[in-house]
Amino acid sequence: MRYFYSMISTANQQAPLPYVKGRGAQFNSPSRFSKINSELIISDDLSVDFNQKVKTQLIYTMAKTAINKVESSDLGFSYSLNPYQGCEHGCVYCYARNTHEYWGYSAGLDFEQKILVKRNLIAALEKQFSQKSWKAKPILLSGNTDCYQPIERELGLTRKVLQTCLKFKHPVAIITKNALIKRDMDVLKALAEHNLVHVMMSITGQDEHLRRALEPRTSTFMQKIETIQSLAENGIPVGVMVAPIIPGLNSQQIPEILLAAGRVGATSAGMTMVRLNGSVEPLFKDWLLKNFPDRADKVWSQICETHGGKVNDSRPGVRMRGEGKLADSIQRLFTLSKDRFIKSKAFEFNCSDFNYKAGKAQLTLF
Repeated sequence: MRYFYSMISTANQQAPLPYVKGRGAQFNSPSRFSKINSELIISDDLSVDFNQKVKTQLIYTMAKTAINKVESSDLGFSYSLNPYQGCEHGCVYCYARNTHEYWGYSAGLDFEQKILVKRNLIAALEKQFSQKSWKAKPILLSGNTDCYQPIERELGLTRKVLQTCLKFKHPVAIITKNALIKRDMDVLKALAEHNLVHVMMSITGQDEHLRRALEPRTSTFMQKIETIQSLAENGIPVGVMVAPIIPGLNSQQIPEILLAAGRVGATSAGMTMVRLNGSVEPLFKDWLLKNFPDRADKVWSQICETHGGKVNDSRPGVRMRGEGKLADSIQRLFTLSKDRFIKSKAFEFNCSDFNYKAGKAQLTLF
């Protein structure tokens, strides 16, 4: 007997489920905002191919504004910009999965396969930059989903955002897990000449078996390290973000990550602790049981230990770093490794060269 999902729910699940290769999430969890309920379908049809490649579906939207105001103090930025909603990278732990539910989609496989694209992004961005009242502050690219996810290779929205920032001399920060950022080295170099850009490469560890399961469509560890080196050699300020740290899975790899990044030119480093908010909790638990059944209970228990007995903590200032003895131990390991391997270099964004009149000539044509 074969089992497969059609808008699947894990409620009262009894049947064994197939493993979907190349995907982080293994099913579509129910959406809080959808009236369509999911159900498990059991089938004897042996022609069903669970691992068939599902093409990414692009869903075009019209954005009211390009820039989002960040209310949380955890990110350290006042503004963020996300060219895409949903992410092909498929990182099973991604806290942004829950935002897909606002659109009526699932935080599970839908998040990886249905990508919302802001069709009018650049026009909206130029409109905001052209306001005389706009005050330039660094904008974080990828505050929600990765701006260099695979579809960017085809659409190039992130590159256009960077070109727009260069035109207006507006500061921008980038965090990514994809070596595709090297494609835009020319624009990044031009931004760096004016202290307008800083990049963080996000790395979970050296273990490729773990990476392929945990974040299946991201760049490899060595590709990420080589990207840090390439950025540093081209004069672009770059650091490493060890994220997320999952106790019992990759927490022991912190020194190796920082050593490798420091050797090739990373001048800053940060870390975040995994937290499984909303629908991410059942998605991650299912993934953990399928990939690491021998240590699933231990890993789950340690995640709970870092969040006061729960796998999720929504408190600002605490949720990203965790708390308790285990979290403190991981933080100490990170700090010691950072002090030893990263040659920190202060960086300050240039906000004084911003020119809101830069797009005036183009706007007068419409």
